[in-house]
Amino acid sequence: MSSTSPRLLILAGSARNGSLSRRLAHAASLAATQAGFVARELDLRALALPIYDGDLEAAEGLPAGANVLHQALLDSDAVLVVTPEYNGFPTPLFINALDWLSRIQASEGRPSGVAGTANKPTALLSMSPGALGGLRALNYVRQFLQMNFASLVIPQQFALGHAGDAFEADGSLKDERNRQAVQGVLNALAQLSRALPSA
Repeated sequence: MSSTSPRLLILAGSARNGSLSRRLAHAASLAATQAGFVARELDLRALALPIYDGDLEAAEGLPAGANVLHQALLDSDAVLVVTPEYNGFPTPLFINALDWLSRIQASEGRPSGVAGTANKPTALLSMSPGALGGLRALNYVRQFLQMNFASLVIPQQFALGHAGDAFEADGSLKDERNRQAVQGVLNALAQLSRALPSA
């Protein structure tokens, strides 16, 4: 853990231009400084990770993007996952990136991909043009991260409904209640990330 400002890694589950998850991730990044974080947004699409395939891994090894994600996680004190809902589930982009991460083995001076997420304070946001805000996906993300990656996923979370109309031109959230909800999640995440070194 950082002895000064905790470092927050923000992962958006959808990477298309103008996606609502990227917009909410950016709004959260703006709000993260108020919680005391130094925030970094990582574009999962830019990692250029192919669909996980054991034969591909055996033939070519790990793609470079998997190591970029691994190092970004190692360099962070906390993680914020911002995901839309695809048919009630988190996105293939997010799941596939974590599938590749799980294949990284420990080497001299570097933990495995799964060890890099173990006990990492993590928070969840979702969004949707609909009223529920992608809420159904959050339970799956929570289970996936806790059971398979040993992440410390905080109970506070937020699902942004009617997200297509939720943002100002500068990327911030229009509604004060939504801003407070996101800020509350970030504050709880910051509190945990600061508490762990002395625990």
